[in-house]
Amino acid sequence: MPHPLGLNRMENIVLLILRRMRPPLFILLGVYALAVLGLTLIPGEAPDGTPWRMSIFHAFYFVSYMATTIGFGEIPYAFTDAQRLWVSLSLYASVVAWIYALGTILALVQDQTFQNALSEYRFMLRIRRMHEPFHLICGYGQTGSALAEALTRRGQQVVVIDIDEIRTRVIQLHNLRGYVPALHGDAGVTRHLQEAGLQHPSCAGVVALTNDNEVNLKIAITAKLLNPRLRVICRAESHDIEANMASFGTDHIVDPFDTFAGHLALAFQAPCLYLLDCWLTGREGSALSDPVHPPRVGRWIVCGYGRFGKAVCSRLQDEHLEVVVIEADPERTGPPDGRLVLGQGTEADTLLEAGIEQAVGLVAGTDDDANNLSIVMTARELKPEVFVIIRQNKHDNRDIIQAVNADMVMHSSAIIADKIRVLLATPMLYEFMSLGIYQDDNWTCELADRVSSLVRDQVPIIREWSIEPSKFGAVHDFLDDGGQIVITDLLRDPWRRTRQLKAVVLLIQRGEERFLVPDGDFKLMVGDRLLICGNGAAFTRMSWTISHHNTLDYVKTGNNLPQSWLWRKWLARDE
Repeated sequence: MPHPLGLNRMENIVLLILRRMRPPLFILLGVYALAVLGLTLIPGEAPDGTPWRMSIFHAFYFVSYMATTIGFGEIPYAFTDAQRLWVSLSLYASVVAWIYALGTILALVQDQTFQNALSEYRFMLRIRRMHEPFHLICGYGQTGSALAEALTRRGQQVVVIDIDEIRTRVIQLHNLRGYVPALHGDAGVTRHLQEAGLQHPSCAGVVALTNDNEVNLKIAITAKLLNPRLRVICRAESHDIEANMASFGTDHIVDPFDTFAGHLALAFQAPCLYLLDCWLTGREGSALSDPVHPPRVGRWIVCGYGRFGKAVCSRLQDEHLEVVVIEADPERTGPPDGRLVLGQGTEADTLLEAGIEQAVGLVAGTDDDANNLSIVMTARELKPEVFVIIRQNKHDNRDIIQAVNADMVMHSSAIIADKIRVLLATPMLYEFMSLGIYQDDNWTCELADRVSSLVRDQVPIIREWSIEPSKFGAVHDFLDDGGQIVITDLLRDPWRRTRQLKAVVLLIQRGEERFLVPDGDFKLMVGDRLLICGNGAAFTRMSWTISHHNTLDYVKTGNNLPQSWLWRKWLARDE
């Protein structure tokens, strides 16, 4: 059954066409009717001199081809001068009427309202034809574009809605692996969300990434009310909005400032686990980041006491560190708990007053990238070895932010995109991190060394696999028949079974049980969910093992049985 929104949109298009084409159609009908009437009234003359009048059918037939200026001659007899004069007048009148009609059609095609209605209808048809699960991304700014690129790279379907028409028009020019339907509309309007597939059976989740907290809240409320089964992830930069979203059952609320503050706390408490987190959540193909060791003793200077500055100050104070805040407008942001220095931090005098010469750490956290860069450069002239955290506000400033070689960079869009990408692609990874924080630092450092040896200098590939018939066909059948498979079997190289693949199983989920980095002799069972880390070649070869029975038999027993029916018959004959 067609979607009612689609019917309404098609009805609107038809009504728009009829409304715009009404005057030229009436004019054409009038010209045709008058031309036919004149031909039936003006008397003609047969070759034998007998007078005759053209029938309505003959007149309509003649006017039909005469009006197109083609002409097939005079019928049924040659016309009189009066008839030819009338035909000439009718000919010019019909040409003018057709020119007016065609001009109206061209103006209609170029009309922005008509183009928008047609684009929305084509968009809705594409959405209706989607059968694979997709995620609806509301907002295609820096965060939305980064998330769409990451998801399409993993083969996941994405639909985008954005209020900026330019973004939706050029989306296909971006570096996306697949076609991404994009709708120009306000995600805060329920009708636009429905048109974008909010209630589509294949819609797996909604991600609200607009730069308006109120709009993100409206998206979360609409999604949970109209389609409660959906997984809803929202961006929020206000604690009040977060509380409101949570009250409506929003599955995940991402605050970039609190998220970075959590990363900083992890770097303080478990440096190896923080490094491992950076590696496992990084973008595939990027370089491995270096270890970060923020100073845990001494004075920290925080420039800017907005949402980001407050989140960082709270974490620093939790570590019992001395914090000095530099803020130009404390009446707007509110006074900090500790010492306050008035200013922006871009001047040497302000930094010296805050005690930069005795400081071990500096946070350039204003909402202006130029000021943050100036703060860092000035501070390093006064204290070259200071630990630097810089906030990046605009994506276009990435190169100059990287040029200052800060120890840590807080880029809101990147933090949100990376966190949501992990939530959608490998949610078990966050469960792994929550379990890893209870391990001692030696265990985490050994695991980090193990991961580094697998992938050398690039971010590892992370995948979640479930032992089910659709993906683990051979393994599932083998276990279902009573066979036994351990992790070592899964990680054997199907080209040379004595060699282990460069991969490691980080976590196994079995019902309510969790097994963190299980040993090689851990026995797998049907229904297990595995979080695996490794390089590309390892996953390619493991895919053969889990899906081909002969390959699985080879890695288990070392027997390389022929796969061809003819070859098996030939060997059986020799025996």
